[in-house]
Amino acid sequence: MRFALPAIHHDRNGFANLARFHAETENCFLDNIEIDMKATTWFDADMCAAFGAILYHLGNELNSIHLININPDVERILSKNGFLSHYGRKKIPDNWATTVVYQHFDAGDNRYFREYVGNEFIHRSEIPKMSPGLLKKFRKNINEIFDNAKIHSETQLGVFSCGQFFPKKNRLDFTVADLGVGMHRKVCDHIRSDISPEQAISWATKERNTTKVDKIPGGLGLKLLREFIDLNGGRIQIASDAGYWQRKNRKTNISALPQRFPGTVVSVEINTADDSSYKLSSEVASNEIF
Repeated sequence: MRFALPAIHHDRNGFANLARFHAETENCFLDNIEIDMKATTWFDADMCAAFGAILYHLGNELNSIHLININPDVERILSKNGFLSHYGRKKIPDNWATTVVYQHFDAGDNRYFREYVGNEFIHRSEIPKMSPGLLKKFRKNINEIFDNAKIHSETQLGVFSCGQFFPKKNRLDFTVADLGVGMHRKVCDHIRSDISPEQAISWATKERNTTKVDKIPGGLGLKLLREFIDLNGGRIQIASDAGYWQRKNRKTNISALPQRFPGTVVSVEINTADDSSYKLSSEVASNEIF
């Protein structure tokens, strides 16, 4: 069977295109699948996390996967971050150090994910300056995305992560995806009400809302991260089931996707042109001017 893949951008349309691809292939079993990337004129590299999750699901259903007719520029990007090395291509050197390598983690790989975040993302020079206290909490928030992917999603197939720095666009993207039950089912079961997928994401992002059974705080660990992104001028996106949530320019927008994504994706975009220095309010001396 052959399926055509369009351009994949780091935005709602990109998530919609991947959800559409999943809908076209989700019933494949023991098939020889050719993914024709002739029309994939662009692929934002961090979206490899979501794409890789879908392909891993297909492989888990004993399908044979072949990526064909890859645009040379796209192939170069996806070879540098190691994604295509999972599909028969060689990894090539990233001489400009712009990639955050593609990685698949088992659900219990908390320690390895934390090492990966530290080595590949948190300490990148492109991230605006943060005080030690804020940097620690920022790192904790990113790690909580993994923890929530494991706990909330009940995933059996692991967690996928990837990122990319775009110097000309002043943008650093980092994305984490899982193949779990998705926020819609989890939230509806918890609140005992049938709300839409996008409303379920909105519910799950609120600070005090959680589907956990203990007293661990909820809100997906996004409170501090969202505050930082508001100041930084970046963006957070979440796609889960057929819902899409975005925080940008201090505004939240939700909408439905035409098809469902098999799990949850959380994507963080940092504005690297921001030359501000950040610290926690508790670290600000009383004589400093706000």
